[in-house]
Amino acid sequence: MISAGEFKNGLTIELDGGIFIITDFQHVKPGKGAAFVRSTLKNLENGSIVERTFRPSEKMPRAHIDRRDLQYLYNDGTLYYFMDTESFEQLEINASDIGDTLTFVKENEMVKVLEHNGRIFGIEPPMFVELAITETEPGFAGNTAQGATKPATVETGATIKVPLFVGIGEVVKIDTRTGEYLGRV
Repeated sequence: MISAGEFKNGLTIELDGGIFIITDFQHVKPGKGAAFVRSTLKNLENGSIVERTFRPSEKMPRAHIDRRDLQYLYNDGTLYYFMDTESFEQLEINASDIGDTLTFVKENEMVKVLEHNGRIFGIEPPMFVELAITETEPGFAGNTAQGATKPATVETGATIKVPLFVGIGEVVKIDTRTGEYLGRV
């Protein structure tokens, strides 16, 4: 059990039947009344953000999250298949449980699977990936306004915005958290 007075950013707790990570907190001592902790929590199961206040002595269970490195194999439309590279055990996860977290992940890439009490609730892709551009329009010499971008499709099928000079076949670095183009490789 952990009290609200011991909150830190990145700490995971169980609250109201869900698993939350503390993204921001502030100890508040008003002139009148008791002190309290104002916190911003992110639900790890569905991604929603909740703002909540606690008394500093209020206790809640700490959520222990297991992160396992697994290799993403493929998907067949309804299921995603992963493999533990040490035991070669294969794991199937419903597409509805994963959402769009694998948008920028190619087959055979390593990902982290998040588990709590034996139940898988999320996937963490690598922070940065390198993918080839498969489809984009050519950039014209007259279209050189500062910061001009165009849509491009990468080899996983996702669409990102790239500068005008990036062409088909080029490999680019992408931030998987934002889907932002970072540069050519």
